[in-house]
Amino acid sequence: MSLLVTTIVASVISIPFFGMDNFSKMLNSTVSIGEENISFLKFIQVVQSIGVFIIPSLLFAILFEGNVFGYLKLDKKPYQLSIILAIIIVLFSSPFINFVGEINSKMTLPSAFSSIEHWMRASEDAAENITKLFLKTDGFGGLLFNILMIGIIPAVGEELLFRGIFQRILSEWTKSIHWGIWISAILFSALHIQFYGFIPRAILGAIFGYLLVWSGNLWIPILAHFVNNTIAVIAYYLFGKGIIKVDPDKIGTNSDYQVAAIFSILLTTWLFWTFYNFEKKKKSEINC
Repeated sequence: MSLLVTTIVASVISIPFFGMDNFSKMLNSTVSIGEENISFLKFIQVVQSIGVFIIPSLLFAILFEGNVFGYLKLDKKPYQLSIILAIIIVLFSSPFINFVGEINSKMTLPSAFSSIEHWMRASEDAAENITKLFLKTDGFGGLLFNILMIGIIPAVGEELLFRGIFQRILSEWTKSIHWGIWISAILFSALHIQFYGFIPRAILGAIFGYLLVWSGNLWIPILAHFVNNTIAVIAYYLFGKGIIKVDPDKIGTNSDYQVAAIFSILLTTWLFWTFYNFEKKKKSEINC
């Protein structure tokens, strides 16, 4: 319902800015998405993200708790070291996640399911095309909008829904923190409908989930999610400007990254252990 209402409102508001002709074309599913209508699509994407993730999460918290910030674990200021460790975890886990993503991208189905695999590949290519159109920008203003659209809003909205709501409900339902974390991470990955990046995205969702459980603070995974997405946005921008020479799509896609992936998982495990022990120590100090 929230998605429907916000999309209708956004569509009406968009007409004076993008024109009725552009709006009509976007309603026609046979019209291809290109640079001429990407601005309109970006606008709708922002509004839909708010309608799908942020508004329902806030309404759920209001209905079931009343204390929105308390229910969603947003009522406490995170420790400075926790913030630093969360950012480092995201950065140093990247080679391992990229390596897993490369393996996932080579997934094939038995010949009996060739039609399904063809559909999956077509969906993946379409999603990749839209993502590249979203990320393509020449101006600094476009970069800032992409950070808002891909970095800030998804970090806040997706963490509110998947970690703040789903993970909590699933953990209580299964009576297991770990089940709650991994099921919500799988749902988080499934929502993106990108089959050849499913496993690494689920792992990333689990990382965010453990950061929430150990810190008891949703601001930590929100920040980690923001850093992960924003780095990608900035990397594409710099690559488009010719400032960096390595295509972000190619990072972690060759055999040389096997060593980096092993080093990444070992270092990330140690950083996780450090994060866990720091948060445990802080909680024990408070309880004393």
